Amino acid sequence: MLLLLPTDKYTKLMPIPMQTVSEWYNEIVERAGLAEHSPVRGCMTIKPYGWALWENIQRPLDEAFRRTGHQNAYFPLFIPLSFLAKEAQHVEGFAQECAVVTHYRIKTNPETRNVSIDPEAALEEPLVVRPTSETIIWDAFRGWIQSYRDLPLLINQWANVVRWEKRPRLFLRTAEFLWQEGHTAHATAEEALQEALRMLDLYEEFVQEYLAIPVIKGRKTPNERFAGAVETFTIETLLIDGKALQAGTSHFLGQNFARAFDVKFLNAQNELEYVWATSWGVSTRLVGAVILSHGDEKGLILPPKIAPIQVIIIPIWRSEEERASIVSKAHEIAAHLRAKGLRIKVDDDPQHRPGWKFNEWELRGVPLRIALGPRDLETDTLEVAWRYTGEKQTYPTQEAIQRIPEWLEATQLALFERAKARIQSQTHVVDSYAEMRDILEKAGGFILAHWDGTTETELAIKEETGATIRCIPFNTNPELGKCIYSGRVSQQRVLFARAY
Repeated sequence: MLLLLPTDKYTKLMPIPMQTVSEWYNEIVERAGLAEHSPVRGCMTIKPYGWALWENIQRPLDEAFRRTGHQNAYFPLFIPLSFLAKEAQHVEGFAQECAVVTHYRIKTNPETRNVSIDPEAALEEPLVVRPTSETIIWDAFRGWIQSYRDLPLLINQWANVVRWEKRPRLFLRTAEFLWQEGHTAHATAEEALQEALRMLDLYEEFVQEYLAIPVIKGRKTPNERFAGAVETFTIETLLIDGKALQAGTSHFLGQNFARAFDVKFLNAQNELEYVWATSWGVSTRLVGAVILSHGDEKGLILPPKIAPIQVIIIPIWRSEEERASIVSKAHEIAAHLRAKGLRIKVDDDPQHRPGWKFNEWELRGVPLRIALGPRDLETDTLEVAWRYTGEKQTYPTQEAIQRIPEWLEATQLALFERAKARIQSQTHVVDSYAEMRDILEKAGGFILAHWDGTTETELAIKEETGATIRCIPFNTNPELGKCIYSGRVSQQRVLFARAY
């Protein structure tokens, strides 16, 4: 049995103990067939259903990148250690997370079956398994960019990266994960900054439209910026357990990497100058965000736009005589729905009873379920069940076939509105440090509070509460106040939360 997660199935999720959510999340990921732990600590094996979900996230994102003029490329997995040293902030930011290759051969003993590193096969220079690709990409850009005619250079890479994670959790934080990373070069600072903000807007639109997850856009504090960036912009969301998740980031890199790797261009005035840069990315943690934004006590609830299966059809028969005609009708209905561009599966497996199948596909989060039994065949009707509400209703077959696309669209919108209502209920405006600490201990959530703008105060709050400044939101107006920690003057509220 799944652990019970207390919910109001129509509007919002109730605050629950963090440990309960953690166990529930791990059980959902494994039982729904999304992923499993690998023999390498901190790494995961993504199973076919989880991979299909990731592909449905990846595909529309890739199409969006192409529409905005970006081209896909691929860069090496291994980065010379000296490359990281060229940008001081960058190497400092990733130094604690790097996996390093030092040898290229192992020794074997056939008799004992022992293997060991060959001490005589040390690399001349250690290689870092990429934690991110700025350094190796900017080394390549040096040869790609010569004049202003080569700009802007808009590149995206789909790849895996390795950041040695101390407290791994499937999808949310793993030592190896999948992502896309955009890297662009521009002739002016204004163009680069505009690009960074444009991609942030693209992420916001995608996450809200496809994943049905509301986000807050904002700027990271200097302490929370990407290593080597001038500015980091972020989209932040809040999950059912009251913890925040950074869903995507976009960075204005200034000329830092261009200077480190000597990437210059000849401008229209025939003068050499350094290019301006951005980088931006989202990862497989978006799968975790979907689980922890919409799931309930029965398992996953998947937004129709990314669900690997949008409609599951379950034929129900009492005898072998009934089976052939009912299964045939189920596949006929599936063909009509596939013709509408929908992702359909008929579960006619005779090894499991209908009740087991209902539970299994609810666990896997399929948005709509159609049950087709002998009486439905006689009356030419279908029983339709909505995963996100649990409601069931019987419709004439042709009406159901015609209306299913409409119902899926309505489900997508309803999931977004429900998540939005939940996040609003978990967002608190506070004016005292004591109130902030009380909220964090009881239920968590977003906290809008005044901050004096100093890293000293930011780090003190993090040390004492575990909460970080998720962002300085774009959509909040200036508001004079007093910092909840130091009492000093503050110009606007910032967004605090404990986070994954």
